[in-house]
Amino acid sequence: MHAKKNGSGSAASGPHTAPGAQATAEPQARLQQGQDQHDAATPKAPKGKEDDQKAAAPGPGRAEPAPPLPRQHLRKPGREADMELPPRFEAQHYRGSGKLQGFSTLITGGDSGIGRAVAVLFAREGANVAIVYLNEHEDAEATRAQVEKEGGRCLLIPGDVKDAAFCKAAVEQTVKAFGGLQVLVNNAAFQEHAASLEELSEERFDETLRTNVYGYFHMAKAALAHLERGSCIINTGSVTGLRGSKGLLDYSTTKGAIHAFTKALAANVADRGIRVNAIAPGPVWTPLNPADQSPDDIAQFGQDTDLGRPAQPEELSPAYVFLAAPCCSSYITGIVLPVTGNVGDGA
Repeated sequence: MHAKKNGSGSAASGPHTAPGAQATAEPQARLQQGQDQHDAATPKAPKGKEDDQKAAAPGPGRAEPAPPLPRQHLRKPGREADMELPPRFEAQHYRGSGKLQGFSTLITGGDSGIGRAVAVLFAREGANVAIVYLNEHEDAEATRAQVEKEGGRCLLIPGDVKDAAFCKAAVEQTVKAFGGLQVLVNNAAFQEHAASLEELSEERFDETLRTNVYGYFHMAKAALAHLERGSCIINTGSVTGLRGSKGLLDYSTTKGAIHAFTKALAANVADRGIRVNAIAPGPVWTPLNPADQSPDDIAQFGQDTDLGRPAQPEELSPAYVFLAAPCCSSYITGIVLPVTGNVGDGA
């Protein structure tokens, strides 16, 4: 309930979708349509009054959007450009200090949401950024403009992370363009709710697993051929992987797997001097969630956290900088860092 979409085809730097990426986007939209039709035919339990909301915690020096949020449902894969309430990603309160100066970085699902916010701060810290995404070209171009505004170079690579050949090509293109690779951020994800196990089809379970787990596996395997001592991998997990989510059975399963994969891989590559960590966000205001939840449900998104609202992407991105920068976290590996808006969430 936090991140961004997955992003079979060859790597490309221009605004053209690889054929396999489009072949993935269409079935995902069809899975969503089937769930929407089921939801429309299912009676809803009454919800509490919206005016009973608790006071939401402030963000960095200002009030943040809190429920009720816009009642909007996006067609998958979900585009940030279509959101009525744009997510906050620029982190105007954050001052760069060269923590990633000269680094080459690659972010999957980097066109919007958390991925976009991370790309902006990586560039502010001196990094060049390659972005893997599915077919959200308008979002990707907007992110590239933001990265270049910060002084970084930005490479756009559309395609499907379920495809091992694409992942290998994306890493190789990044290395060729930037001269190496120091940081991989696995962030791409597919999410679609289901009220019961019976409602969850094998097709959807497979799509979620292959995107969220196989995608991370393929990218990490491709990156390891180029990562050197002092490099790192950061995986995006989820609070759902820490404590489950009754409406996100398959998604929670994949996020729990990502947490275990993070810890196991960290131990596996520690002798190479490569660090592997994960961040487990709680609810974050990104296109992923309006592209899943109904308008009524999204209006109350994040209200049940202790802080009373969803996070903005810019409230997650500094944690990625922390784990990416050797000056901050050279002695940290194998952790799952919860950024959930709740007391007591832990790995």
